[in-house]
Amino acid sequence: MNWLLVIAGAMVGAPLRYLTDRAVQSRHDTVFPWGTFTVNVAGCLVLGLVTGAVAAGAASSQVQLLVGTGLCGALTTYSTFSYETLRLAEGGARFFAVANAAGSVVAGLGSAFVGAAVAQAGWG
Repeated sequence: MNWLLVIAGAMVGAPLRYLTDRAVQSRHDTVFPWGTFTVNVAGCLVLGLVTGAVAAGAASSQVQLLVGTGLCGALTTYSTFSYETLRLAEGGARFFAVANAAGSVVAGLGSAFVGAAVAQAGWG
């Protein structure tokens, strides 16, 4: 039954990614992929929170499957991030390509650590 939790989370995460990406990107007139950047950083933050909550014993492994694996797995997108970074580099926007790659990694890791720290502070 664990796979049903993952599917249920993904059924929410995938449309949420699309809607968030479109809403964010429509507000920026730049080649930088702000929509993908936003969903990836938000997903890392939520995953950090869930992981911290599970580690502190405040959430079950079923919550981790539903929210962490399912929702965050479908919300975040490494393939789109890679495609957009490559497209920026090939299109001559090398600064934005490097900024996207470095910023996504740093912001993603940072938000995951912040999420885990907040969960530990709240439930640890």
